[in-house]
Amino acid sequence: MNFLRGVMGGQSAGPQHTEAETIQKLCDRVASSTLLDDRRNAVRALKSLSKKYRLEVGIQAMEHLIHVLQTDRSDSEIIAYALDTLYNIISNDEEEEVDDVDDKEENSTRPSEDLGSQFTEIFIKQPENVTLLLSLLEEFDFHVRWPGVRLLTSLLKQLGPPVQQIVLVSPMGVSRLMDLLADSREIIRNDGVLLLQALTRSNGAIQKIVAFENAFERLLDIITEEGNSDGGIVVEDCLILLQNLLKNNNSNQNFFKEGSYIQRMKPWFEVGDENSGWSAQKVTNLHLMLQLVRVLVSPTNPPGATSSCQKAMFQCGLLQQLCTILMATGIPADILTETINTVSEVIRGCQVNQDYFASVNAPSNPPRPAIVVLLMSMVNERQPFVLRCAVLYCFQCFLYKNQKGQGEIVATLLPSTIDATGNSVSAGQLLCGGLFSTDSLSNWCAAVALAHALQGNATQKEQLLRVQLATSIGNPPVSLLQQCTNILSQGSKIQTRVGLLMLLCTWLSNCPIAVTHFLHNSANVPFLTGQIAENLGEEEQLVQGLCALLLGISIYFNDNSLENYMKEKLKQLIEKRIGKENFIEKLGFISKHELYSRASQKPQPNFPSPEYMIFDHEFTKLVKELEGVITKAIYKSSEEDKKEEEVKKTLEQHDNIVTHYKNMIREQDLQLEELKQQVSTLRCQNEQLQTAVTQQASQIQQHKDQYNLLKVQLGKDYHHQGSHSDGAQVNGIQPEEISRLREEIEELKSHQGLLQSQLAEKDSLIENLKSSQVSALNEQASAAASPRDSEQVIELKQELSTLKSQLNSQSLEITRLQAENHELLQRAEALAKSVPVQGESENVIAAKTTDVEGRLSALLQETKELKNEIKALSEEKTAVKKQLDSSNSTIAILQTEKDKLDAEVTDSKKEQDDLLVLLADQDQKILSLKSKLKDLGHPVEEEDESGDQEDDDDEMDDGDKDQDI
Repeated sequence: MNFLRGVMGGQSAGPQHTEAETIQKLCDRVASSTLLDDRRNAVRALKSLSKKYRLEVGIQAMEHLIHVLQTDRSDSEIIAYALDTLYNIISNDEEEEVDDVDDKEENSTRPSEDLGSQFTEIFIKQPENVTLLLSLLEEFDFHVRWPGVRLLTSLLKQLGPPVQQIVLVSPMGVSRLMDLLADSREIIRNDGVLLLQALTRSNGAIQKIVAFENAFERLLDIITEEGNSDGGIVVEDCLILLQNLLKNNNSNQNFFKEGSYIQRMKPWFEVGDENSGWSAQKVTNLHLMLQLVRVLVSPTNPPGATSSCQKAMFQCGLLQQLCTILMATGIPADILTETINTVSEVIRGCQVNQDYFASVNAPSNPPRPAIVVLLMSMVNERQPFVLRCAVLYCFQCFLYKNQKGQGEIVATLLPSTIDATGNSVSAGQLLCGGLFSTDSLSNWCAAVALAHALQGNATQKEQLLRVQLATSIGNPPVSLLQQCTNILSQGSKIQTRVGLLMLLCTWLSNCPIAVTHFLHNSANVPFLTGQIAENLGEEEQLVQGLCALLLGISIYFNDNSLENYMKEKLKQLIEKRIGKENFIEKLGFISKHELYSRASQKPQPNFPSPEYMIFDHEFTKLVKELEGVITKAIYKSSEEDKKEEEVKKTLEQHDNIVTHYKNMIREQDLQLEELKQQVSTLRCQNEQLQTAVTQQASQIQQHKDQYNLLKVQLGKDYHHQGSHSDGAQVNGIQPEEISRLREEIEELKSHQGLLQSQLAEKDSLIENLKSSQVSALNEQASAAASPRDSEQVIELKQELSTLKSQLNSQSLEITRLQAENHELLQRAEALAKSVPVQGESENVIAAKTTDVEGRLSALLQETKELKNEIKALSEEKTAVKKQLDSSNSTIAILQTEKDKLDAEVTDSKKEQDDLLVLLADQDQKILSLKSKLKDLGHPVEEEDESGDQEDDDDEMDDGDKDQDI
């Protein structure tokens, strides 16, 4: 307050004395008047003066206005006047329009923004004032709620972070503001969107609260009600708020995806092929919608979140809708450019989306792939620069982690796939045309695009060596690699040379065959050394650095297949013609370039003008990866190279051993799975056998009941035989009963035969299991057998024991039935003796009885044999279990040996690293001692140096070296 009073006192052109007195009197009336009407009139008068005399009213009346908000909440009219007055004081939206020239000059020296921020600081100095304002927003009265929304929005615009913190700690503060979106009055709802924009700006905590207060649902509903992209500025405000909530907020992005809100974005892009109706507002809305899609799939997001959003966009048809816009006619240039960038990031690194994009065709006659149509725009120098950059980014994203797409692009350059008729233009032909055109920007774009077709794909690097180009009529074709070096040596523009050098560096890296082809041309190495050795201007330093990088790649990835260009000879050539220090200095020009750091930040090629298109994002990664290893390779001696190769061979041998054991374990795992499946099959079969045995037991019980009934019936016939005088009736009944008995015995025998066949099947399955386990043990297949298999063998043994007991019970039952049958036969004989029967009937009955006894005896014998077989099977199961235990011990021994080998490999790697460090330190000391000898005047010969070096290598002791010197 004292500061503001000083500012006011220092004004040279303030209000007149009577006006200052009027403001003072009005403030006194607001503070002291007891009548509400008087206070209301005074506040209304202050409101009318607050626009013109903003500073004076703010200094004298702010405290009184805040007091009115606290004490007169029952009167909505005075509250509305007070809020409007505070808004006029704090806001910078409405400036004084009626003022003289002197006042305008004074306002220009004292910006109103400072005044608004100072009054805001005074207002929020007491956090209770902001809390009071939040409570007023709960009032439904339009004249209270709307001014309150405007005032809080102005506070957030003036001093956002402190006001955000007060709202965040206020109870239910954010929830009260979210209610504004549900207000039926559009002006309050729309201003509520603006309020939430300011509230959520750069505050992740508030963004999360707003999102979980169902903000996405409400905002998408508003956008739909307003007509999607055809809506007005309200749609624009909602889209900006959505961007605030989602940008750089992984939690909200995941919530947006999980809530299936991505599917609701598809109708936004249903614009059709309209040639008219693209208003400025529609262009703005669609531009923001495309940016919102890019926020969800930005390369800076976590890879998992980006991938899930990309898949959701493909599944709901959003990608298909974007491709429709991409190929439509009548689309404004800026919308088309942003659509290309959006499609680029939706397909980047997602194989499914990339495959779909490769299948998209342009609506032409004949249809052409969308990739070909886009590349035609990229190599066309008449197209807008931003559009060409967008197409390049789209092509890069299509090839990112897409080896299938890389192969398809390179295949269009190979002789076997080129269309001989010339009716259609392929992607490879367009890239070659751009690579060798007269436009330097087309050269650069085509070189970078072709480099992305080779990125991380050694197979395609080798395939590209087969490409042959016809330079002119009558001359033999030359390879693409040779043509690139020819253009490089012709001294073209810097942008063209930089693009070709980036292509060659990407091509040769991690591909010794390509390095051999490059070195096979005897003119390439002298050209590179000549370029590096010259002292050129600053513009040529970047080309020198790239030439140094290309030569370093030719050394580092050289397989020494060419005798004249082996690693050691190339390093000697650098030392003689360039100098190692000079070479390393030229190599460092790349990473020190001002445009290098800019290109390394984002994958998208976003440049203000063509002159800034120098570096590619993926190439900066390659430079960062190779710069250090090339520097080490240049300073390494031939002995160190040999030692390093020996170390590599040793490591390869160890790796081969480990790989061998891994393959062996993998095979054992497969065999173990097969054994598990066999055991599972046996368990199922055992369960089926148990079910069959249970059914047989129930059938035996039924037979028992039937025999009991038969016995009762025979007993009744025997007791009542004296009362029957007709022998024909007795003879008529007894043969029927004996026939039934014979049938029951036949059924029992058939069931016994079924049981025997099932046991035989089980025996064969167990034999198969035994043979498979024995063969697995011989091949060490059972090395990974788990305790679960042993448990399954035990369970199988128990089930066999159960089956054995059930068979024993069945044999006892058969014995008892045999005794009962014998008793029945005796009764039948007694009945035959007491009642006269015909001779033929007696003979038939005796024959049938003898047959039944024979069959029962055979069944009993078979049962005994089954018992013996089951006993043998149980003994075999015990032997199999012992073999499984021995295989488990064998596995433990093999695993211990593998761990020992891994430990030895690790120790050998550490020892080799220590030896390399020790040798490097020793060489450095020897060089320093030799330089001291030269300074003292001692002649140092080459043979002495080598001898001393060998002595030093053998002794590995610094003190001994000093004594020798």
